[in-house]
Amino acid sequence: EVQLVESGGGLVQPGDSLRLSCAASGFTFGNYAMSWVRQAPGKGPEWVSAHNAGDSRTIYADSVKGRFTISRDNGKNTLYLQMNTLKPEDTAVYYCAKDQGSWYVGSLEVWGQGTLVTVSS
Repeated sequence: EVQLVESGGGLVQPGDSLRLSCAASGFTFGNYAMSWVRQAPGKGPEWVSAHNAGDSRTIYADSVKGRFTISRDNGKNTLYLQMNTLKPEDTAVYYCAKDQGSWYVGSLEVWGQGTLVTVSS
């Protein structure tokens, strides 16, 4: 069974940094594109970033570009999201998600349980 387990969330102040991790199992991690998606309280999900497997390219939502960095360690079956210069509007539950193939197409059929990031003064 495909399993994704996020960790690293917490309560931080504006301007702080945080690094999220996603431990993957149940599939050949290095063969699949992976994404981070977030959902703020009372709002719908917002795609944040993706990391291709086929060509290792990365893409970001405009709201986080320049502040967040997605990376992966295929040997550890782990996806990361380095979040810098955090803003209150970044407050959300952050999920990692598996795409259907090697390149990002947004067919994110499997999500983890999520980890909560709260940015507040």
